[in-house]
Amino acid sequence: MKQKVLVARATFPDVIERLQQHFDVESNQEDKIFSAAELHEKMQGKDVVVITASEKMSAEVIAANPHLKAICNVAVGYNNIDVVAATKAGIMVTNTPDVLNETTADYAWTLLMANARCVSESEHYLRAGKWKNWRFDQFLGADVHGATLGILGMGRIGQAVARRSMGFDMKVIYHNRSRLTPEQEAHANNARYVSKEELLRGADHLILVLPYSAQTHHIIGAAELALMKPTATLVNIARGGIVDDVALIAALREKRIASAGLDVYENEPALHPDFLTLSNVVLTPHIGSASEKTRRAMSDCASTNLVAALSGQQPPNLLNPEVKAKK
Repeated sequence: MKQKVLVARATFPDVIERLQQHFDVESNQEDKIFSAAELHEKMQGKDVVVITASEKMSAEVIAANPHLKAICNVAVGYNNIDVVAATKAGIMVTNTPDVLNETTADYAWTLLMANARCVSESEHYLRAGKWKNWRFDQFLGADVHGATLGILGMGRIGQAVARRSMGFDMKVIYHNRSRLTPEQEAHANNARYVSKEELLRGADHLILVLPYSAQTHHIIGAAELALMKPTATLVNIARGGIVDDVALIAALREKRIASAGLDVYENEPALHPDFLTLSNVVLTPHIGSASEKTRRAMSDCASTNLVAALSGQQPPNLLNPEVKAKK
């Protein structure tokens, strides 16, 4: 009898077809967002569930599905999964790191440039029919070339962001839980390790690239925003909850920082409605990894993790290697 797999969100049809050659697959190609009750019902009897950030694997959900062998997350971040509870239940948890580093770094620069040069605000102005003449002081943005780039969180994506700054002749400063090696700093455009306070005070453009956890919740709040230059821009491509959205909205409204570019939000997709009232913020719907090549690589990575888990092998991207796998 084939082992049973639930793919909780839509993916590329050929990925489903490949999995169906080996497993009994129930897939959600309609891409309906399951309620907690619907997800619980769909998970009954499944050996593996493939999820995205929209599916929450709480301790309660895990306890109600002790038959699971693995939870395969199609994402790098995994704050939607109670890994401790999964480990106690003998459930392997995997993610899809590395395959989206370069694409996400590209997107950080998309937001940084749009942010710095008022692209979103000026486009809305043009589309509304307000552009009647040229003015020397119209939509004056901030230069990127020669500026200081600050990066909070200097993992693989942060380093990829830093490398891209070489062409803009930027200085790079960063803060991280641990300092990079001298070789890594040199490869990241001679990035200089600084305290968090120095990072906030010194950055002309600040990019957030750190994982969400209890320790990083609201790591950028009112006090941190108050340290930034009034001309500074902020980009968040990491996770919602890292930034206190209410504090950011106030800082943007009061022009205590110049602008922000956001791809992630607290309580997404139900972002704070006051963001929509601001002209100095670029808003996108969590699309940092959204190129076809990268999303395919993420799906393939999750499939590789799944096959390994159901073949009695250790998945290549196992987050809880201490788990005692089920037979």
